[in-house]
Amino acid sequence: MSELDGVWTAHRESGALPPMLGVRKRIAGDRGVTLAGPARLPFRVEGLTLRYEPPLVGLVDELAPEGEGFRGRTLLVGREIGTFTLRRLTMAEMTAYLTKHLDEAYAMEQNVLRMLDGMIETTDDPGMVDALEHHKHETQDHARWVKERLEAHGADTSKVREAGGILGALAKMPLDLVRGEKAGRNARDGYATEHMEIASYELLKRYAQAAGDEETVEVCDRIIEQERAMAERIASSWDVAAEQSMKDEGVPV
Repeated sequence: MSELDGVWTAHRESGALPPMLGVRKRIAGDRGVTLAGPARLPFRVEGLTLRYEPPLVGLVDELAPEGEGFRGRTLLVGREIGTFTLRRLTMAEMTAYLTKHLDEAYAMEQNVLRMLDGMIETTDDPGMVDALEHHKHETQDHARWVKERLEAHGADTSKVREAGGILGALAKMPLDLVRGEKAGRNARDGYATEHMEIASYELLKRYAQAAGDEETVEVCDRIIEQERAMAERIASSWDVAAEQSMKDEGVPV
């Protein structure tokens, strides 16, 4: 195991670097990635030098040991543009992050179950109703699996948060279907939700990997596979959904 292996928090010290709030560097052997919001910036590890890959060719982080962490300077084509420090994320901190994301995933599944109920109620195509009913059972399994992982980490699922942001808005969409275009709107909202879930579990999986929680990694893989399958099922129905929506609105097809 390299002295750099693990997950590190980055803190800006000076120069033209951004504030780096929430920035992490995950390193394993000769590979690593800087995580900054949705951005994933891969790099190669050469001793204490981190060389970023395309499209960031020419960007390099040079590290020097300092206390229990490192002080770094960022170079662009050989010219220093800023300095930062790295501190290793402790296992307790990693577990806290993992639990937070599990909590959000559990809340997300509760919202998705409500959304599926609305979609089933407003879908006329028997084949799609069967698919939605099947996916509702899968989603109930997802919620149960995530709850079990939360409880394994000592979390209280009776105080689970409400998922907010984009997914919170998506969960309310079926209530608006009285406006018509039911089939098309259901397909759009369902497809968007499936991909939001996939993204959430991809992120959760990586927190679980960093925390050494292989059980949660396996749960994420199972859920992602089923969410992708449902997204593909919805994608195969675009023509039918659009045609039905236009008929519902009296648009000649």
